[in-house]
Amino acid sequence: MIKGRATVAGTASYAARFKELPYHFRTLAGLHASSIGIGTYLGDADQKTDRLYQEAITTAVSSGINLIDSAVVYRFMRSERSIGQAIGELIAANEVKREELIVASKGGYLAFDGAPPKNPREWFQREYLDTGLIGPGELIDDSNCIAPRYIEAMVNRSRANLDLETIDIYYLHNPEAQLSGVSRADFIRRIQAAFLVLEEKVAEGKLGIYGCATWNGFRADPAEAGYLSLRELVEAARAVGGEKNHFKVIQLPFSLAMAEALTYSNQLIGERSRASILSAARHYGIAVCASASIMQGRLARRLPAVVEEVLGGLKTDAQRSIQFTRSTPGVDVALVGMKSRAHVVENIATARVAPADQTSLSRLFTPN
Repeated sequence: MIKGRATVAGTASYAARFKELPYHFRTLAGLHASSIGIGTYLGDADQKTDRLYQEAITTAVSSGINLIDSAVVYRFMRSERSIGQAIGELIAANEVKREELIVASKGGYLAFDGAPPKNPREWFQREYLDTGLIGPGELIDDSNCIAPRYIEAMVNRSRANLDLETIDIYYLHNPEAQLSGVSRADFIRRIQAAFLVLEEKVAEGKLGIYGCATWNGFRADPAEAGYLSLRELVEAARAVGGEKNHFKVIQLPFSLAMAEALTYSNQLIGERSRASILSAARHYGIAVCASASIMQGRLARRLPAVVEEVLGGLKTDAQRSIQFTRSTPGVDVALVGMKSRAHVVENIATARVAPADQTSLSRLFTPN
């Protein structure tokens, strides 16, 4: 395994090499992170896509992107392996140092290995039930599990796939899925148990920091079963890790088409004050990585004319969509899935333009 992890000095050194991108780097949990990160969700589970991702990651790191996001379930573990291959080659070629890169992954969903098995039921019995990784009642919707034994196994599986001694950011993957099968009180107990394991992995040097990557949870109404309260998650982390716990980051979708993180005040600060998730994250000192910045390409074309007026200095709708996300106060990194060199080159050009100011953004959305 490649030793080391992202460090303050290493990421600062990386950022200093890109003087042509003066508006690009932000502080994320003390590290210097690129305002655009490369995601690895989409694509076929084949060698051609493996190579495309390796090439895209190499181009991204060479162009000023030092945050790479994945999950054990993405492309049946192949995305993590593509990342590991690309990073290994970059380090061997002295193009980058391990401490300059921030690598994130996620665990919580059942993940096939390379391709779907011929008999999924038999595979599940052999891999998870017979081994005791998943116990009775721990799997929700036949897909999501955050039980301690399972999360520990997924941390180690991701480390092996990535060929990295330490994963810099590790997320529980859509933990709100658990709320479809257990009470909120049971959910908090499960979250605390999972957080305790993640704290232990941090202490062992296998993880840097941890958080929750969500789809609906932070955008839902508080009355909905799948709603996630950031305050409750912060309190859960404090309960198992104390004030110096390592719950430091969340991930959620945020874009021109999914703007609830900015516009919907569904989070409590204190006992009565309501705020958006972006405001709540700032209050609690939690970093935010925004996924779905271009909605899997759907925001890369045919945007309204007002978007071009507000987000000037850019050539394409994809760039304008990324600019909206990375310009929004409270967003530290805009994640964009990229599996071609051409898309990396197009998207990183956004970083040469100063983020839009709040007055301009207010023409697009007015927070509640």
